[in-house]
Amino acid sequence: MIPITEELSLTRQHLLQALALFSEKNFNTVPFEGSWTAGQVTEHIFKSINGTPQLLTGPSVPANRDPSANVAGLRALFLDFTTKMKSPDFILPSDDPKDYTTLTQTVADILNAIIEVSKTIDTTHIITGFDFPGVGPLTRIELLNFISVHTQRHTHQLKEIQKRMQQ
Repeated sequence: MIPITEELSLTRQHLLQALALFSEKNFNTVPFEGSWTAGQVTEHIFKSINGTPQLLTGPSVPANRDPSANVAGLRALFLDFTTKMKSPDFILPSDDPKDYTTLTQTVADILNAIIEVSKTIDTTHIITGFDFPGVGPLTRIELLNFISVHTQRHTHQLKEIQKRMQQ
């Protein structure tokens, strides 16, 4: 497995490539009934990572368990693209139209900040400022892995939306 900082860089690159398939015009187009728009997917990613650089550098304690204990489970869950998931309410996207340029740049900037922070922190520490839904407190390495696989999942979703829009 590649180091998490490297994986996050590749994940960011692939997300931006997927977003480049959309235009300002079709960013807010519903591709099929029951689907989010590309803009809503991007807003969901934004809501899921907003504040993460501060969370990663905020209060933490040394882990009293294997710091990577939840990594395999998170990776298996989020990289299984056949499983439909329900998002927690606090990161659900709105129905409002999204500004393509502003939102994609903001997401890229936050991911850059996360990548930079990940190079300098002790990833074995447990973050004390946030409980992950259904799991509880995560270590920094677990949160970084979540960000990577969650973003990969939605990059896959964006590619599927683009395919459906071209049919």
